[in-house]
Amino acid sequence: MPVSRRALLTTTGAAALLSVLPAEASARPRVPDAIRQIPLQGAVNVRDLGGYVTYDGARVRHGLAYRSDHLAKLTDADLTTLAGLGLGTVVDLRIPLEVQNDGADRLPAGPVRIARPVTDNGLFGQLMAAIGSRDPVRQEEMLGGGRAAAFMREVYRTFVTDAANRAALAATLRDLADRRRGPLLLHCTSGKDRTGWTSYLLLTLLGVPESSARADYLASNTFRAAYDARVREGLKQGGLMRNPELIVPLQEVRTEYLDTALGQVRTSYGSLFRYVSVGLGLEPRELAALRVRLVPGA
Repeated sequence: MPVSRRALLTTTGAAALLSVLPAEASARPRVPDAIRQIPLQGAVNVRDLGGYVTYDGARVRHGLAYRSDHLAKLTDADLTTLAGLGLGTVVDLRIPLEVQNDGADRLPAGPVRIARPVTDNGLFGQLMAAIGSRDPVRQEEMLGGGRAAAFMREVYRTFVTDAANRAALAATLRDLADRRRGPLLLHCTSGKDRTGWTSYLLLTLLGVPESSARADYLASNTFRAAYDARVREGLKQGGLMRNPELIVPLQEVRTEYLDTALGQVRTSYGSLFRYVSVGLGLEPRELAALRVRLVPGA
């Protein structure tokens, strides 16, 4: 899908450029052996959350919980692959502005679609405004000097402090515990922040060691590296950004982002258990059901 140079000079054009770039990488990066990727042409960060070993030696079941980036650009071959997963539910954590830009999920017949927005704290709109300005000075003022990373830390704090976000996260964890839902896939736009935090919580609640849950979170950088680099090159070649490296903190997941959310958990609730039980409102029976469903022998 060609994008005119005139279109590239507007905020709308910036969004168009980001949306038409193909997701597939010419050479897929090597990923940790413990992570099972679902290779697709129209999405790059799709994986099965099963396979991790828990503290007590059990292994999280494959084929019940999946995480991904958005699914609006899937090919017909991708739909065949997804159909083979037997998905019962797809939870979309994107806000309406993101859906408007990228499009609704393209899915095979069968899965129930659930729109469950988790706020990005204005991240997507700010990114589009910065890119669309084409002004290097304004872009530096908005994103440079550590400001992009600081903005990301604030996004992660809202996973803990925002009541609507907590309700959405709790509902998704309840859906994962519900056998009637069938295999569930959750995603946001890039599949790394809102999806990353939810996946980290899930694995932790299932008894997966912190090091493994953290490795799953950080693996988004490996899966997204080639695509994100092409985005930056496209912005530069299109005349939208003189220094596209400014958006790297927005494209990456970082230990400091995850630690910011965990730090806010300690500040607001004292422990992860109280965040889950009081902040998310998940009852012991619901946590037990989650583990029984996803961990053999639990």
